[in-house]
Order: sequence, then C-alpha cells, then structure tokens
Amino acid sequence: MPQPTQVLMMSRPEFEAFYGGAAGGGKSDFLLVEAMRQVDVPYYQGIIFRKTVPELADLISRSQILYKAAYPRAKYNITKMVWTFPSGAKIYFGHMQHAKDMLKYQGRHFDYIGFDELTHFTEEEYLYLFSRCRSSGPGLRNYIRSTGNPGGLGHAWVKARFVSVAKPGTKVVKETSVDLPDGTKLKVFRDRVFIPSSVYDNQALLRNSPDYVANLAMLPEAEKRALLYGDWDSFSGQVFTEWRNDPENYDTQQWTHVINPFRIPSGWIIGRSYDFGYAKPFSVGWYAVDYSGCVYRIRGLYGCKPGEANTGIMVDPAEQARQIRQIEETDENLKGRKIVGIADPSIFDVSRGDSIADIMARQGVYWSPGDNHRIAGKMQYHYRMAFGKDGRSMFYVFNVDSNRDFIRTIPSLVYDEKNVEDVDTKQEDHIYDECRYFLMEHIIARRENVVEPPPLDDPLDLHKEEREKYYRVIRI
Repeated sequence: MPQPTQVLMMSRPEFEAFYGGAAGGGKSDFLLVEAMRQVDVPYYQGIIFRKTVPELADLISRSQILYKAAYPRAKYNITKMVWTFPSGAKIYFGHMQHAKDMLKYQGRHFDYIGFDELTHFTEEEYLYLFSRCRSSGPGLRNYIRSTGNPGGLGHAWVKARFVSVAKPGTKVVKETSVDLPDGTKLKVFRDRVFIPSSVYDNQALLRNSPDYVANLAMLPEAEKRALLYGDWDSFSGQVFTEWRNDPENYDTQQWTHVINPFRIPSGWIIGRSYDFGYAKPFSVGWYAVDYSGCVYRIRGLYGCKPGEANTGIMVDPAEQARQIRQIEETDENLKGRKIVGIADPSIFDVSRGDSIADIMARQGVYWSPGDNHRIAGKMQYHYRMAFGKDGRSMFYVFNVDSNRDFIRTIPSLVYDEKNVEDVDTKQEDHIYDECRYFLMEHIIARRENVVEPPPLDDPLDLHKEEREKYYRVIRI
C-alpha cells in the first residue's frame, strides 16, 4: 500500500512534480509505480531515467518485484531495458551519462517521463525531454515526475525550479504565448509542484528498519541535514559548508552571512568586481570594506534571463557599462563615492580588436585586471565565511533583491569530480568568480570556522512527534 505522501504525489494533476528532500521517503517506488498508471492502454509508452547505466540496476531490480506482482505476464527485455505489459504498453529505462546522450531520444515520444535523482542531471537535459513528452495516442495523459535529494551537479537549478519558488504543495504556473500561422497568439501554460518527503513519511520503512534513522543521524553534519531533514542548504559535496542564512540573526549579524542592509559610513572602502557574460550571465558586485577589513556585498547586477538559471540576456558590454553607471549614479551607498573596479583579466584581451575593457571604458566604467588564481580565491571565501567564537564572520551579504542570485548560487556550488580542490565550472559560477576577484584584492589570513552551538530544542518542526519517537535515544 502507498504511504500517505506517496498518495499525495499520485494525486497531483500538474505537468511537472518533484518528490524529494530527505532519504527514505519511498521516492523510487513511487516513480516506478506511477509509470504503471496507464499500462492497460496498448500504445502507452513510459520511460524512467537515471544518470548512468550502473545506477539503473537498483531501479530495474525493484521493478522486477513491483511489476511482476501487478502484472505476472509482463516481460522484461534485458538488452533493450524495456518492460512489455500484456496490453502491449511499454516502460523503458534510460540514461544520459553525457550531454550528447539526450540526442539519442530525438524522434522518440513518451506519455510518462520519470527522473530518479534529478539533481544528477543538468537543466538542459531535463528540459530537452519536454519535447519528447507527447501522446502516443488518444486518451493518454502526458506528464513528468522526478525524485531526488539535495546535492549533486543539478542541486542549484532543481532547488530554484521546485523548492525555492514557492511553499511545498503550492502549484506554480508559468504562462507564455506562441505565434499561430494566422498571426494570432495562443496563450499556453505549464504547471509544477514540489512535494517534500522524509524517512518519517515512510512508516513501513521505519517498522522494517527501525535503526535507519540512527544511520542517518550518524552521518557528517552536512549529509545528516540533507538526508535526514531534507535541508536544501546543506548537502554532501557542498563547497562552502560554512554558509549560513538565518533570518532571525539578520540584525545581530551573528551566525549568518545574510544581514539587513544599512548606510555605508563615508570612511569605508567601496569597490566593484565584474565577470563578463553574454550567452551566459554577466555579474557585477559592489562591496564595502570596513575598518577591520570585513567585506560586505551591498548590491549586485546579474544579467540572467528571468526564470532560466544560467542563461544570459545577451546584452553587449557597452549596455552593461551603461547599467553600471546608472546604478552608481543613483544608489545612496554608491553615488559620489570613489569606486575601484576589479575584473576577470580576460576582458583585457585585444587579440580580436577592442577589448571588453576598452568598450566599457568609453562608457566611463573602468576596470583593473584581478587575480584569477582559482584555489587561492576559493580559500579566501573559506577564511572570510568562517565564524569566530563571537558568531561573526568577515564576509556579509545585504538582504536585498539585487543579491538574491548570490544567495541562491553560492551555497549550491559543488566540487569538481576531477579537480577535487576546485569548484565545478559547469555550474552557475559567474557570481562566484566575480566575487572571487574582489576577495583576492583584500586577502586575509587563515581563519578556522567555529561551529554554531546547537539549540536546546530542535528547531525543525517537521514531523516532530515522529522524529522524537525514533530519535530520542540518539539525542540523549
């Protein structure tokens, strides 16, 4: 029998639904069973993806139990990785280990598309399959379902698309229009929803394996917060584990990196930094440095297409410079101040004519080449984000709209699988690079991070009674 949250997921009418968060919520079983919803229709076709072929093994093994129990005469073809049901309907298993693999599905169509561990996929791979989700015949429903935990290469875009956009269970509708051949416009929409899950939702698992919660509780802090509590700001592979965003501490500036804005004193240093982008986002950040050397990111300008992570707005350097000047002429913390600009050294390249720096200089925006040493720059982030015993760091971000993409992208960065000391550059790392140039202009010595003392009471209220029941011994 399905668990209550599985029933909730199976009742959702939206085109997209993401079921995820903590470990043990019965996500994979849901994905497999949901694929069977329409197998009595002969021309139905569904597909379930994992990133690589070896990762499909557990799904396929579990399908042998579930599918055979429901349809004893269903047959599985090992070579083609497809189940064929008595009606003739089919459920495939697929993978996209490399970006080019998504083209293997060009020309195919599926009524149901499932992604297991969606955070292992890129947004481009996910969205491409939208074009493959169409009806195989009359009377069939077409939709996409996904599951996943915090972490992985796709953490940032999955969080932005499903988790951060609205409260769990809230339908999000995106409307657009298409031009018809007769010149009229047709309004179309797609809707999506996020349904969180945790081990406390899976009472069958807790009955069969009562020690599983203890296993999760013994994980390192980042993994524990992600897999036991479904915390999307803490996960395995996260680069900046020091990052904290606690609204209750915005005024005290203790144990948080995001704080309420304030008027910058006249004696503080003001500077800006820049990372160029056109098809990808460009990023500009304005910073203040106080008398102790603490850096405050007071505002930003991010050239990202609304609603599409890591997609540039294709604005030329001259227009970017005009926008920078407009901000500096109107912002109360910037106008009339001496501002020194630091930028990616590549914008000074003149091998193909005027450099980007030259183009912007003609608009009255000037830059100096920054230090692009990647590992040293990353370490400056760590040193500044570290909290002292007083709960204060050497780096803060103003809680303003122009900084929302900094707050979104920086805590989501993960390490490169090959260059394990560096940030994975396939992510949305433009703000990270831009800020790195500024920090390298204001380097500080190594600082050890002091972990925030645990609260006397567990602040996570989700499933509190169930958690107390299975977690009491560990807490003692």
